[in-house]
Amino acid sequence: MKKALITGINGQDGSYLSEYLIKQGYQVHGILRRHSVAENQDVRIKDMDVKTYYGELTDEISLFKILRKVKPDVIYNLAAMSHVGISNELPIFTVKTNSLAVMQLLELAKEICPEAKIYQASSSEMFGNSIDKDGFQRLSTTMNPVSPYGCSKVMAYNLIRYYRNAYNKFYCNGILFNHESPRRGSNFVTNKVIKSIVMIKKNIIKKLELGNLDSMRDWGHSKDYVRAMHLIVNHKKADDFVIATGETRSVKDMVNYVFAKLSIPVKKHLSINKKYFRPEELKYLKGDCSKAKKILKWKPKNNIKSLIKIMIDAELKRLKNI
Repeated sequence: MKKALITGINGQDGSYLSEYLIKQGYQVHGILRRHSVAENQDVRIKDMDVKTYYGELTDEISLFKILRKVKPDVIYNLAAMSHVGISNELPIFTVKTNSLAVMQLLELAKEICPEAKIYQASSSEMFGNSIDKDGFQRLSTTMNPVSPYGCSKVMAYNLIRYYRNAYNKFYCNGILFNHESPRRGSNFVTNKVIKSIVMIKKNIIKKLELGNLDSMRDWGHSKDYVRAMHLIVNHKKADDFVIATGETRSVKDMVNYVFAKLSIPVKKHLSINKKYFRPEELKYLKGDCSKAKKILKWKPKNNIKSLIKIMIDAELKRLKNI
């Protein structure tokens, strides 16, 4: 059996990727950060046939031990300080985790498992407010990030490209645009919106507080995007790909759609709080995934409307079972 090592295995993408790889016949290993509340750290993967190890991307010794023990055929680096807003409050930690730790991983992998393929989770936040004339962002679009998170991801993206070219490695980037699911953390805007509005419907809370409603995003489903990750590392040559739906909606449009789906008046239950605004706003994201469609034969199965329905149904079920 081929062995896959997933950093950040207990996150949204890590859990869906684990399920997918198990179905593909992989032996799946993963790195977990130790949480003080142990019950929460593996809730997304606790019923899966995966082998996990406590480790930390910034801890060279733990990475060394895990790589030496597993000797993976493929490494999916999904671990990161992944919240853009919080990266403004923890910029140094963000860069250490998302950039310097990636270099450490590449150096260790080069020595311990030199034949292993590596997938790096890159981000649409790398583009910042750069947009091509046709309204899309693609591999050739200038990267001009507007957050410590985006900056840290640009460095990691370029490290993958450097090691690939300098050492002839099968290292690749997937530039994933926003992707959500019922497993998304509640502090990310899509899940915050859906969970809050469902709780308003159930008379548990009265208000949804948000920041900038004018930001536009290209939203897809995490399940679709982990399929793309697997296709990228199994392509005949190492390369970089944009993974997106090619459709963009404003946060306001998304919020209004969820309120309408649950037959709740917006004005009565929505308020704006400036604490949720970023120091520099990322205004617009829309990914050109034509390369992935043409070369990898990948396309998303979900759009924003089907995604929202899935997430609403999951939250209604969760509250019913409490």
